[in-house]
Amino acid sequence: EIFQRVAPSVVHISGRADESVLSNGTATAQVQTGTGFIWDLAGHIVTNSHVVQGSSALSVRLPSGEVLPAEVVGTAPNVDLAVVAISPSHRLPPPIAVGRSAELKVGQSAFAIGNPYGLDQSLTIGVVSALKRRLPTSGGRETSDVIQTDAAINPGNSGGPLLDSAGRLIGVNTAVASSAGGGAGIGFAIPVDVVNRVVPQLIRNGHVSLPGIGIIAADEGTTTRLGVQGVVVVRTLPGSPAEKAGLQSIDPSTGTLGDIIVAANGRQVRRLADLTEEIEKAGIGHAVDLNVMRGDTTASMRAEIVDVGGMK
Repeated sequence: EIFQRVAPSVVHISGRADESVLSNGTATAQVQTGTGFIWDLAGHIVTNSHVVQGSSALSVRLPSGEVLPAEVVGTAPNVDLAVVAISPSHRLPPPIAVGRSAELKVGQSAFAIGNPYGLDQSLTIGVVSALKRRLPTSGGRETSDVIQTDAAINPGNSGGPLLDSAGRLIGVNTAVASSAGGGAGIGFAIPVDVVNRVVPQLIRNGHVSLPGIGIIAADEGTTTRLGVQGVVVVRTLPGSPAEKAGLQSIDPSTGTLGDIIVAANGRQVRRLADLTEEIEKAGIGHAVDLNVMRGDTTASMRAEIVDVGGMK
């Protein structure tokens, strides 16, 4: 019953990257595929950012077999979500009912519908294996509260819906961890509460505001090897609040560590996700109070929070 009700709203997305010329003179273009689902009757379709990234031509195949051209409305790589649009003049299946991820429980049933390896309209069944996982995304950021499931997710499932036993959307399938590289591992889904916050912004503005202070942080593997607990500031972006506040970067000539952020707004910072959470909680237009380790001393400073989405 769940499949019959929801599957008509799940689509196959294909993207073609720009052509490149091989050494033998032939031209080739990489094709990437994934899954998406109808968000509204205006023709908006939700998928993963990595499904459409780098594509110069997109098409959507409906369950009826009809193939329609699609355009990217907006992407949010920091949470691996994107919205594409097809012509609303076509008769579209109904949008998927939206649930809430904040109310999920470990052990409850989970259903994934998608196009693994190009096999359209495939259903896999499992449970919610864990909640509040952290999933690395682009720009050294992490998405928190990610859903872990043992419902089989394979290449091609990306961007498809994860459903509860009532057929409501609870997440967007985005990644799989497996030693074999396939669905025998652990699947992850962006929680629907994040989707509900991000997708309307993408439809309205084409992008999502990204609160930050303008730092590039070392990855967790590096901080672990250094024996550091906190966020290592690799560099500050030119003109950013971090630069104006006086945060010091790693010295590129000597490799000497600069500042290590160990607290934000009075809360201990062990990893980048802790800092990001405090910054997002305060919001753009406000400030964050930082405690940093600078050599053997501790310093306090305040940095304004701005939209860093366009900073490089």
